[in-house]
Amino acid sequence: MTTRNLEVLTRAGIHARPASMIAETANRFESTIEIEKENMRINAKSIMGIITLGATYRTKLLLICTGDDEEDAANTIEALFKNRFE
Repeated sequence: MTTRNLEVLTRAGIHARPASMIAETANRFESTIEIEKENMRINAKSIMGIITLGATYRTKLLLICTGDDEEDAANTIEALFKNRFE
């Protein structure tokens, strides 16, 4: 299992476009990829799941990847957050 602490750095938070980018990226990997906010854990391959997190500016999230390509998945999704979904 590989984990990363993430922070939402976009002022608009995670809305449809970033959620779509996260899910699209997560779906390229075989690993199970989840995002946790407080006591809610969702499947990062689901756009609707990501949106239900209600992640606003400066929200802290935990990325959890489990599988053969977990390290690559974690690094790639972490980069999306660091680059503010650009």
